[in-house]
Amino acid sequence: MFTGIVEELGEVTAVEVLDDASRFRLRGPVVTEGAKHGDSIAVNGVCLTVVETGENEFTADVMAETLKRSSLGALTAGSRVNLERPMALGGRLGGHIVQGHVDGTGHIVSRTPSENWEIVEVSLPAELTRYVVEKGSITVDGVSLTVVDAGPDHFTISLIPTTLALTTLGLKQPGDPVNLEVDVIAKYVERLLGDRTADPSDTYLRNPSDTDEESAK
Repeated sequence: MFTGIVEELGEVTAVEVLDDASRFRLRGPVVTEGAKHGDSIAVNGVCLTVVETGENEFTADVMAETLKRSSLGALTAGSRVNLERPMALGGRLGGHIVQGHVDGTGHIVSRTPSENWEIVEVSLPAELTRYVVEKGSITVDGVSLTVVDAGPDHFTISLIPTTLALTTLGLKQPGDPVNLEVDVIAKYVERLLGDRTADPSDTYLRNPSDTDEESAK
């Protein structure tokens, strides 16, 4: 479980393309401190498992499904990436609940700079539109952000100088892909409400005073 508060702007140092996967070597002195085989580290919002660690570096295998559904397949040696370790039990939830399970990808549509912040418009896949609401939470490349405006095929976010300086979102240009993870709570609520609507004969929808005999009439 992550919070979307990026700890470090790391770098891809090597990419090894395998038959049905890729192995990434990434540099990140902060996130590799104390890291060991089997630990989780979020890379641009994708939860990856540490295979090996070295001096300030770690390797992670990325299977074909992840390469297909995220923007990690576009990374090459020298690419900058957002890195975050899982939240420690009892730690502060600085952003929002982030699983590291990418729901889809969008791309930067435009950037509008201001004196103290920058408005960025991001395209939104149609299947994710219903989960994105004004002033709601969304994760973009692993960064927990608040939606400023939500449209049918896009949303906007406002980036403060710290986010611009310490994450990849300060480097992304129009046309660049980004990983998107919507609020998991919205997905659970949709599933629960969908189940109730789909089968109104289920016992949990009955009036508690109804008897089985009455329900059978």
